[in-house]
Amino acid sequence: MTLIAESTDDRVLAGHLHFSPDTGHIQLFDQRMLLMHGFSVAALRHEIVERLGQEKAREIFTRLGYQQGMADALHLRAHEGEELSRVLALGPRLREIEGFVRNQAIDRMQFNARTGEFWGDYYWQASWEAEAHLAHFGVCGEPACWMMVGYACGFTTSLMGRPILWRETECVAMGHARCRVVGRPLEEWEDAAADLRFMQIEDFVSPPRPVRTHATMPPPAPPPANILPDLVGASAPFNAVAHKIKRVATTNATVLFLGESGVGKERFTTTLHAISRRAGGPLVSLNCAAIPAELVEAELFGVEKGAYTGATAARPGKFERAEGGTIFLDEVSSLPLSAQGKLLRVLQEREVERVGDTRVRRVDVRVVAAANRDLRAEVAAGRFREDLFFRLNVFPIEIPPLRERREDIPLLVNVFVKRTTERLGKTISGLTQRAAEALWAYDWPGNVRELENMIERAVILADEGGTLDVRHLFSGEEALAPRVLHLAADGHLDADTPAAPSVPDDLGALLAQSGGLESLETQLFDYALKSSNGNISAAARLLKLRRGQLEYRLKKTRRHE
Repeated sequence: MTLIAESTDDRVLAGHLHFSPDTGHIQLFDQRMLLMHGFSVAALRHEIVERLGQEKAREIFTRLGYQQGMADALHLRAHEGEELSRVLALGPRLREIEGFVRNQAIDRMQFNARTGEFWGDYYWQASWEAEAHLAHFGVCGEPACWMMVGYACGFTTSLMGRPILWRETECVAMGHARCRVVGRPLEEWEDAAADLRFMQIEDFVSPPRPVRTHATMPPPAPPPANILPDLVGASAPFNAVAHKIKRVATTNATVLFLGESGVGKERFTTTLHAISRRAGGPLVSLNCAAIPAELVEAELFGVEKGAYTGATAARPGKFERAEGGTIFLDEVSSLPLSAQGKLLRVLQEREVERVGDTRVRRVDVRVVAAANRDLRAEVAAGRFREDLFFRLNVFPIEIPPLRERREDIPLLVNVFVKRTTERLGKTISGLTQRAAEALWAYDWPGNVRELENMIERAVILADEGGTLDVRHLFSGEEALAPRVLHLAADGHLDADTPAAPSVPDDLGALLAQSGGLESLETQLFDYALKSSNGNISAAARLLKLRRGQLEYRLKKTRRHE
């Protein structure tokens, strides 16, 4: 285990903090910061607790801290190098500079990058959260440093590449002299379920509970066993999707899931059904792209005996089989136009007519559809009916790609490793540090499905009791970010950057050749993209920009070309 020395050199972190009164900006790692009154944030915290209840408020602030920890870990790694012990040492000091708490190590933080082992034990002194909670609510029976716990979990989870859970065992808000936290890998905690519910949305993955009129609320029940365990996340995009699903679940509204292939539309549909009022009914799925065009109507609406050659018996369609439940139409944009017209009639009239039959049958079915194409563009191209689009687009939910919610990668990896090892009867001790970095840097064109398949392949290739490394994860065909491609002579992971087009050294010559600032900016973007093999995320890191900033500027420059 590597011991981590406490960082006391504030010049390292102070060099990344900039105040610009003339422009009204405070920046840390090129991210905008706000210098706010502590009492006003404490008042906001109090308001949220009063309006939403302590359980819900704790969820919100814990996840907020988790996202902050993930972001700080990412920026520290980008600016201060990949040496894990150094970045881990800077994390507690950074939170002190941000004014949240004073960290005092009881036992020096230690880790093993090869096996994934981790241990941390700290006193938190002068905790802003504990003081704010004590001032507004007095001494309570539970820890109150919610954001700090979330921050510690997010920061160390990001760096270690596996879920690290910190638990507050003592808190000033509970009457203790100081706060204390202990951190270790998630699987080493025997009773982690209570902590994890604050990292996720507990009432999102639990069935709706009846409204209670008495003031004393029972302890939260564990989520039911039929809920998919791999539908996990702590990122803001995941929580936004979860919030929408929770809102629409109690209605019968048609839901349209949009997003790239592999983002988990079917899994979100399963959860939507499981927490809806129709959970006792069937969930019937149909992949519209997998059915030959001539059989689509028979699959959807059923067929009567003798309707066509080979129809030797009457058979109900998917809509009839989903009676009282939910029908999921995946890749709905693949439906032929003739079937689209009949589907529109079913949505309007709630009636189906089997192929070869004249009798109309009433159906009580909730419709959930999914598409990985732009349906508006399909309508414009004449491949999808506009009236059907409006019928399906009652409650659209855009599921973000995995590259836009990287904070969820360690949580998903943990779920997939656990599931795969249990199925294969194999033991894996964790991920190597460079494997965790590669997973974080990769752009995931296949999204969550690709990650799941990659983990399964890696578990199969890895040695019994060993760790998952880059060579186990990637087959060689994936477009990796350059910084994870080869091992340098000194043993550190280094960028295998291809030869880039030459750039004039003389600034005057460069300006003379460029034809102006816009042209120069375009050349710089092209250079970064070519140097990064077209990988936008890698190019953004090279330019010290966020991916979204680079995408915006690329679109802007392309509009003027």
